[in-house]
Amino acid sequence: MKTRFGTRVRTWLALAAVALAPAAASAQDQAGRYPDRMIKLIVPYTPGGLVDTFTRALADDMASRLGQPVVVENRPGANQAIGANAAARAAPDGYTLFVSSQTGMILNPLTTKGLLVDPAKDFTPVATMFSTPFYLVVNSSLPVKSVQELVALAKSKPGKLTYGSLGRGGTHHLAGEMLTRRTGTNILHVPYKGSAPAMNDLLGGQIDMMFEGGTSTLPYVQAGRLRALASTGKTRSEAMPDLPALNEIIPGFSMTVWIGLVAPSGIPQPIADKLNAAVQAMLKLPSTHEKFAPVGIEMMPGSQADFARLIQSDIPTWAKIVQDAGIEPQ
Repeated sequence: MKTRFGTRVRTWLALAAVALAPAAASAQDQAGRYPDRMIKLIVPYTPGGLVDTFTRALADDMASRLGQPVVVENRPGANQAIGANAAARAAPDGYTLFVSSQTGMILNPLTTKGLLVDPAKDFTPVATMFSTPFYLVVNSSLPVKSVQELVALAKSKPGKLTYGSLGRGGTHHLAGEMLTRRTGTNILHVPYKGSAPAMNDLLGGQIDMMFEGGTSTLPYVQAGRLRALASTGKTRSEAMPDLPALNEIIPGFSMTVWIGLVAPSGIPQPIADKLNAAVQAMLKLPSTHEKFAPVGIEMMPGSQADFARLIQSDIPTWAKIVQDAGIEPQ
């Protein structure tokens, strides 16, 4: 699967190169009229989480630039597969787009059997959006103040502590499994359909811990309702420079998640170019950095070809993480 998937991803690079040639007149005409109605961005998570929050800010900015409404439609569940299915079935005309990550574009084919969507075949990368580390956070009532204390507590209560994720086989789940494998602990995995319900249970004490982005977690950390133990970037987060990176405590433990915009395969190149330009313009605004840098988000402006190369280069990295986490396809 990995070989076939990697081959298909390489076709994105070839298509991007071909797209430099003059477009057909009909495609140019279509792009000239685009957009002439509402654009829909499908987010595969519940409202209120990191991806949803950023995408809504992007939608507002795109609407002002493109002159048409841009709406967010939440399609949570099945580890992005429900949203991916809805987006892949849409016409490749630029009016339905999908907000995805490593989970939807790389991990699902590695961890899930019987997918209805092949991301390398059914989607075209349009634009990278941002990257972010996760933060390992615990309910403030849990009697730990460091990763070392968390590991000691988990070892003293095997199978009793719990961590939440946004679905089996996704990046949140992989981070949790990496932690248990690298520390020799037994912590129960509890999957959710989105960040908001998982955070609600974490705040309410129904689960003990979670790896999650800064938009969802850091306000609660600052309010004292959650306690941050570490971040998952290779180095410390700009948003919390005093917080250790897990890599300092567990050498080699690092995980950064990227988010990008993809379209159903077959989207006319001039329309993809127009969408890419709109996304890049928002990412380069000083106000975007000012709003999202405090929660650990790093903007990722780039071309379609850059996005395709990123996916291709990440396949072996995430395949190894899946293997190290001991997750078998189901």
